[in-house]
Amino acid sequence: MGETAGRARYTYRLRVSATAQEGLEAEWGRCRWLWNECVAKSRQVHVHHQAHPGDRLTCGPARLDRMLTDVRAKALWLREGASVPQQQTIRDFAASRSKALKDIKNRLPQKRRAGMPRHKKRRGSDPSLNYTRRGFRLKKGRLHLAGGIVLTVVWSRPLPAEPSSVRVYRDHAGHWYASFVAPARVEALPQTGAVIGIDWGVRETATTTSDAHDLPHPRHGFKAQQKLSRYDRMMARRKPAKGQPASKGYREAKKWRAKTYAKIARQRQDTARKWAKKVVRDHDVIAVEDFRPKFLTRTTMARKAADAAIGATKQALIDMGRKHARDVRLVHPAHTTMDCARCGARAKHALPLSERTYTCTACGAVSPRDKNSARVMLLRAGLDPTGVEGTRPPGAPLREAA
Repeated sequence: MGETAGRARYTYRLRVSATAQEGLEAEWGRCRWLWNECVAKSRQVHVHHQAHPGDRLTCGPARLDRMLTDVRAKALWLREGASVPQQQTIRDFAASRSKALKDIKNRLPQKRRAGMPRHKKRRGSDPSLNYTRRGFRLKKGRLHLAGGIVLTVVWSRPLPAEPSSVRVYRDHAGHWYASFVAPARVEALPQTGAVIGIDWGVRETATTTSDAHDLPHPRHGFKAQQKLSRYDRMMARRKPAKGQPASKGYREAKKWRAKTYAKIARQRQDTARKWAKKVVRDHDVIAVEDFRPKFLTRTTMARKAADAAIGATKQALIDMGRKHARDVRLVHPAHTTMDCARCGARAKHALPLSERTYTCTACGAVSPRDKNSARVMLLRAGLDPTGVEGTRPPGAPLREAA
């Protein structure tokens, strides 16, 4: 197995019976009510501080815990539920509120701040319950939750160690999942003596210094667009009037659309993991552009960039490298399309996106734009970008001849 490297989440599909679903929804109803009470108390404290700035009235976990104790002593319907998910609801609320207040104190821009916790509506929020170790147990492959709820887990892979907590939730498509937190294990792979540079893009999701490891744009969202457009039209025709309940046809179309989006997300995740495993298996050192694709949402390429899932693919590569003890080096993306990988000279002007060939005015090197950027990643990571694919990092043993 190898040594422990922090903690990781392991998510599994759940088979939920009608009785278990009724119990989960009832438990979520209590936790949702408790969350809304915390939001109301927080707003009362805010109003009180505005009227009396000198008072030290707080809305921290200790005060909310006392509120939970008092309410459970008085309300039988709340006491019928397990205390563990209710306590975790308070912890989650306190953490969310603390982060929002910290962002305000640090004067972060509005678009980068964490929003203050808001009320959760019965129809607009999906169930999500958190259990610590004393609130669940695994017995004969089944998940037993506090309150007598028993769930069947689809064990697609074994857990590496005993989990410390679990989050049971339902997605927009109506599927239930259990997300366990357990110690992650490092599974070191054999040394290969090879390095690789990776540049992110929209025409190709990843362009590397190795032609065999380039990742073409999978276009999962584009392939499902016809089906999504059909469901959008169905929802538009059946859209209820303001204040009126949605019809059965509207709810079914909404569910089908959610299932299609969930399938696209799974396809993107599967593509990213398989590609990341291939790159990590074949290379010891990986120089990756630390690209932030968020700014692409303001461009005409927003839809294509979102379909490429660059951020998720990059994270999958980082996680896979950590799991298999590979050296993943993040490279700052500034001027990577302007620098020459051969001589290091920088162009005076940025290349337009329509220009796909890089020509160095200093040494005369000519290469595809993205391939040159991938070699620049190696240069900035302290590796040798001038050789062919398979260049070894400094001090690494040479490959044996085939």
